[in-house]
Amino acid sequence: MLTKAAILPEIGAEWEIQEIELGDPIVGEVQVRLAASGLCHSDEHMATGASPVPFLPLLGGHEGAGVVTKVGPGVRGIEEGDHVVLAFTPACGTCRPCASGLQNLCDEGAGLMTGRSIADGSFRAKTPDGKPLLQMCLLGTFAPYVTVNQASVVKIEKDIPLEAAALLGCGVSTGWGSATAIGRTRPGDTVVVVGIGGVGINAVQGAAAAGARYVVAVDPVAFKQKKALEFGATHVFDSMADAQAALPDLTWGRLAELVVLTVGEVEGHHIQEALSLTAKGGQVVVTAVAHHATNEVNLNLFELTLLQKRVQGAIFGGVSPRTQIPSLLEQYRVGNLKLEELVTPYRLEDINQGWQDMRDGKNLRGVIRYTEADY
Repeated sequence: MLTKAAILPEIGAEWEIQEIELGDPIVGEVQVRLAASGLCHSDEHMATGASPVPFLPLLGGHEGAGVVTKVGPGVRGIEEGDHVVLAFTPACGTCRPCASGLQNLCDEGAGLMTGRSIADGSFRAKTPDGKPLLQMCLLGTFAPYVTVNQASVVKIEKDIPLEAAALLGCGVSTGWGSATAIGRTRPGDTVVVVGIGGVGINAVQGAAAAGARYVVAVDPVAFKQKKALEFGATHVFDSMADAQAALPDLTWGRLAELVVLTVGEVEGHHIQEALSLTAKGGQVVVTAVAHHATNEVNLNLFELTLLQKRVQGAIFGGVSPRTQIPSLLEQYRVGNLKLEELVTPYRLEDINQGWQDMRDGKNLRGVIRYTEADY
């Protein structure tokens, strides 16, 4: 089928609205009519070249939710009319990581940025003249329709607003899990979240819901500090240096049991700065993505060893998408998780404005809202 989409033609360029050819589902695939797609910083990393791009053009987008319109052969448990969230990390359920409970590290993730489908290695999205398109995370949600593998699809209940559910495919799940699952926030803890964007604001929500006594948000943007307080932060600071000066008095010298790094692009110096905020036996969770060429880190090894601190990487918050997405929807139902409050809506044609607002600190999570005019 022909559909429109937002395409990145080259590194550093703006996104362009173009017509694309989308393949019908083959074995193990479904086609989804999307209601919404999130604007996540990971797509910005691709656009700037911070994350490697094997080829161009790129069909962006890796957060989305919608309604299944077609089902390919061999698909189980998903039917036409089902409401689904697309997870940026596929979960096949049978590889060794999946079988070990690490579905967020599924072996199918090795092909996420190849553009080649899980089913047969073909390209499911192309330009009208047949040129392959690189689908972001094998999804490409900057189009009102997507054809994706069932490994990337999580079925949800139909009463959940799809626009809100779309954010669970990456940012909300990643931030919340960074504080609660891999971060293991416990009642009474002090948690510092550095960088209050689409991921960090949900680490704030998660830490507050887990019972942290103090949730400290670090971001220089006044709008984000205000929002952090609305989403559960108890204190806000412009920088890690400012937080470091205040934490000893706040915590009776203990410092923070957990520091979550969710800055736009993590750099080597951030690690030691975060570790200096961390209590004895505490943990720094590195959720933010670095430039692919970054391989040097500032780290005081004496402090790391003698104070028994930990530095931990995290993807999708350390939790399986099939576990995390339904769990967070229950948190949403009982009022512990704010979703609609995160959203600033944009039309697909206004996608570049959405990105600029993100860079300028004017939104928490831009969302492309599809309407009947898009289908």
